[in-house]
Amino acid sequence: MASLEFEDEETGMVQSMTAFARREVQGEWGTLICELRSVNHRYLDISFRMPEELRAVEGAVRERLQAKLGRGKLECHLRYQAPSAAETGVEVDHAQVQALLEACEQVEGLMGASTQFTAMEVLRWPGVVREPTRDLAPLQKAVLGLVDDAIGEFVAARRAEGERLAALIGQRAEAVAAQVGRVRARRQDLVAGLRDKYRARLADLGVEADPGRLEQELAIVAQRLDVDEELDRLDSHLAELSSVLGRDEPIGRRLDFLMQEFNREANTLGSKSSDIETTQAAVELKVLIEQMREQIQNIE
Repeated sequence: MASLEFEDEETGMVQSMTAFARREVQGEWGTLICELRSVNHRYLDISFRMPEELRAVEGAVRERLQAKLGRGKLECHLRYQAPSAAETGVEVDHAQVQALLEACEQVEGLMGASTQFTAMEVLRWPGVVREPTRDLAPLQKAVLGLVDDAIGEFVAARRAEGERLAALIGQRAEAVAAQVGRVRARRQDLVAGLRDKYRARLADLGVEADPGRLEQELAIVAQRLDVDEELDRLDSHLAELSSVLGRDEPIGRRLDFLMQEFNREANTLGSKSSDIETTQAAVELKVLIEQMREQIQNIE
């Protein structure tokens, strides 16, 4: 059996596809909030929620996310709160006010009466007070800086979760290696048990066994029940699993394929089993493999 130390081995930058990050920043242009959240997905699927003022930077934000992430269904939510009118001042459209006053004079002439209204009523008229023209360049620059910070926090969260998943997979892999070792150690005892079983049956029938013929029959049965090849492949898959967990690249798809190979060998081992202990080992292997597969679904 291959010597594997999953728990002591330093893993690579395994990243989970499930994570959340939130960053906020304030400036004279207002308040910005960026939230990133993702779940597992076959590919990288990015969706955005943002106000129209920030749509101009969507392409640049997408490029930043694609450069750091490989897979996952990701939602990027950008919120923006502009400064209040008390902070930015009020701009009055003088032409609009003049037109409004002239219209009032015309109405008063038609009515033959004077209408008194306050300055506050004039200010409430649509179009009289307008938003000041803003330079969006500083705001857009702040958005990109905020997104970069959020991505850094987001990637760190994915890696922390990825390390936890890698540790869980490593524990299951150690248990798989232990089951493989038990089955391999039992192979010689199984053949010896078959020999004793055949001799006992022949003795019950009062038949003298031909030693040569008995060994020949035992060899045929042992060959049919031989699982050394399956055990060797399981050891090979364990070594590959250890190697893949140490890579600094997206490994989720490769691990998912590897679990299929593990499961194939466990099924074959169960179908060849001729004793209860090997059958139980095959069942336990399938349980462990399924537990690893569940964790792998969240790995990038």
